[in-house]
Amino acid sequence: MSQTEENLIVVLDVGSAETRVLAGDLNEGALRYRGHATLPSAGMRKGMISDLGPAAKVVKSAVEKAEISARVNIDSCVVGIGGPHIRGVNSNGGFDLAGRMREITREDVRTAVERAGAVERPPDREILHLLPRQFIVDEQPGIFDPIGMIGARLEVDLHIATCSGSALQSTVTCANRAGLEVTEAVLESIAAAESTLSVDERELGICLIDVGAHSTDLIVFFEGAVAHTGSVPVGGAHFTNDLAVGLQMPLSQAEELKRQYGHAVVTAVPQTAEIEIANPQPQLLRLRTIAEILEPRARELLYFVKESLRQGGVFDALGAGCVLTGGGAKLPGMLDVTESQLRVPARTGMPVRLSNMPGDLASPTYATAIGLLLYAHRTRVSRAAEKNGLRARLRSIFAASY
Repeated sequence: MSQTEENLIVVLDVGSAETRVLAGDLNEGALRYRGHATLPSAGMRKGMISDLGPAAKVVKSAVEKAEISARVNIDSCVVGIGGPHIRGVNSNGGFDLAGRMREITREDVRTAVERAGAVERPPDREILHLLPRQFIVDEQPGIFDPIGMIGARLEVDLHIATCSGSALQSTVTCANRAGLEVTEAVLESIAAAESTLSVDERELGICLIDVGAHSTDLIVFFEGAVAHTGSVPVGGAHFTNDLAVGLQMPLSQAEELKRQYGHAVVTAVPQTAEIEIANPQPQLLRLRTIAEILEPRARELLYFVKESLRQGGVFDALGAGCVLTGGGAKLPGMLDVTESQLRVPARTGMPVRLSNMPGDLASPTYATAIGLLLYAHRTRVSRAAEKNGLRARLRSIFAASY
């Protein structure tokens, strides 16, 4: 196994059902797949870490498997944060540029964003992202990059994505116990969008619905910027639980039944279709019975999504429709229920393929992990460009002084 490499990027996605570690590296400026590991999660409850010991043990095992797969030592990572504790709020703020017309600098942009982000919030809430929606220079809106423009006042419309402080700290502590340093925490819905949404969709207005095991995260883009983030407390595990209760069978058997024969639309299942199950004795089960249990839960999930969109004021901003991703998006019929409930087109969000990536990762299940890798790569490139630009300016100043 080689030593830790400078160009290595590693991400950690601790989900309710599965824990994923994905490694990539930069090869001539391009991001490529290096290795990964996926293990069943432990110590999780309702989408959050409830027992650090088992959760950290799984993360450590996943890291060790990923190290073997990637042939490299892993000691740091970017983590994804999601779940029912995610909240988003819009804010506005700005300041006068010393009372005179002058060129707007990067530091001015940072100041405006910080002022807009200084909103009151409960002590247990942590800010994950400050996401500019637009900048306003001297009452001129619709500006996305004001650096270099001339003005006397700079304002910004901002979307603030927050999470539970304890949930964030639990994830960081879990990674630390597994021997990892956390370099950044990223909202999982932003990551999933990174790997599944096009530029045109973000511009026209689109809602990404990431259906996890115990919760469903959502994010709305409009005119290229984040307009709304949220989470609803319904996920794929609730579908499985409904089947287990309704058919009086173990959760493991219900999960297998859902994956093989589940459908979210009753009328799409032939009336005469039957299968034989052992429960505990062999018996015939109508496939429509499974759909009759799953469809109400699917409609409930989309009802909660609709209410979140309405509360965020973005229900009518989905010009490009919806994209469903995550493990729950693979249930047949979910696109039909989404379209009927939200009255917009819907498609399945498949992550972009990385160089050297195995085919089994080209699934909605891995959209968040791949998106975390893409996000971390883009952030690293952006910071390097900013750093190089600063160095160039300093060199020019130094040269001009002689």
